[in-house]
Amino acid sequence: MNYFPVFFDLTALKVLIVGGGEVALRKVALLERSGALITLVAPEVLPELQERAAAGKINLAVREFVPDDLDGARLVIVATSRRAVNRWIASLSEARSIPVNVVDDREASRFIVPAIIDRDPVLVAISTGGASPVLARRLRERLEALIPKKIGELALWLRALRHSARRRLRDTDERRRFFESIVDGPAARRFIDGDAHGAQRIAQQLLAKTSTAGRSAGEVTLVGAGPGDPELLTLKALRALQDADVILHDRLVPEGLLDMARRDAARISVGKAAGGIGSTQEQINSLLIEHARQGKRVVRLKGGDPFIFGRGGEELEALAKAQISFSVIPGVTAAAGCAAYAGIPLTHRDYAHSVTFVTGHADDEGREPDWRALAKPGLTAVFYMGLARMEQIAARLVAHGAAASTPAAVIAQGTLQDQCVVTGTLATIAAVAVASDIQSPALLIVGEVVSLHASLAWFNPGAAAAPAEVSQSA
Repeated sequence: MNYFPVFFDLTALKVLIVGGGEVALRKVALLERSGALITLVAPEVLPELQERAAAGKINLAVREFVPDDLDGARLVIVATSRRAVNRWIASLSEARSIPVNVVDDREASRFIVPAIIDRDPVLVAISTGGASPVLARRLRERLEALIPKKIGELALWLRALRHSARRRLRDTDERRRFFESIVDGPAARRFIDGDAHGAQRIAQQLLAKTSTAGRSAGEVTLVGAGPGDPELLTLKALRALQDADVILHDRLVPEGLLDMARRDAARISVGKAAGGIGSTQEQINSLLIEHARQGKRVVRLKGGDPFIFGRGGEELEALAKAQISFSVIPGVTAAAGCAAYAGIPLTHRDYAHSVTFVTGHADDEGREPDWRALAKPGLTAVFYMGLARMEQIAARLVAHGAAASTPAAVIAQGTLQDQCVVTGTLATIAAVAVASDIQSPALLIVGEVVSLHASLAWFNPGAAAAPAEVSQSA
């Protein structure tokens, strides 16, 4: 984040604008709505600016800028056509620790002015960090169509409700949940549709019900985070993250996805690397139960899908035994997501009539999968967590009837920008993976469908072509 987004209260504070052209006029028109005391300095000014000065809306000095103009200023905007003058004023402002914006000169600016959607008191600011003002405007146009015109009036109504909510709901969490119910439920919809009386009636009924109810029971939601790309998160999963009080996440959840969660939610990492030290399943179960019993809304965020090698079933069993309310939001499992991004269809009429997901390591009692079934032709086998045993997996498949020439692929960091796909055969894939320095998390896919990767790979098509048994997309 190159710029920290803030909203200044400029009421009755001096803002200096240097420049008298069209750009300065636009800045004045924007700042007038903030209640700032605007001082404009320029040797030549547009008639519209002179009219504003005559009406007492701005203080106007028709002359060249002098350093004393900075006295008392809390914000400076420089909009002259002379680059050297602009940078001189910027350096003077910087020396006085006054935030300064130089129009069309990001390097000389301490702050930038975003594209704004004004639904006072609701403001939406859109910034590209100065990279593309045109893109910021286009985003604003799209959001303008999505945000109701009455959203500002809704905010004022919600502010009026805060007094009665504080008086009748002493607990902070209760008040937050009350307002979530208002905003997400029929009360807000009624208000936006113009039925303020109906909205007020619903709000008062909900407030009365909430104030007499006991402490809210906690709940746990198992959420599938998908294979990595944050845009593969489902809408329902996003809502759960936004509502969560506590998020227990595993190692496979990328930071970009966690950034989509509620900012003040407690985040607890409970994952571990392969062969590393981390939370045991019993400890995770205990944490889920502990936080839920405190009345918290808990999200257990798991990479891929919680019911496919995610031990989600075990966690639900523990919650059911503890009589904790729970629900499940499925996610895109790693096999489906990573194979799709690698251009490997898991089933295909000409190559594979079935697909099997297999854990790459033996279970706690040393039991192995049915290697003979997995070695049959016409089947795609996807091995999760099998990177460390890839050589043994390939050898077992060949020993039980699979041809050594059967195509195989390893996908690491699937669906992410550093995705890497290497291909080979059962005879060569382990060596190819080692030579390519493949790191966990990675999937092994075995079957004739892997041969389609060479022609169907689409993700990051600009990647350089790799040698004959190794194709990479990074």
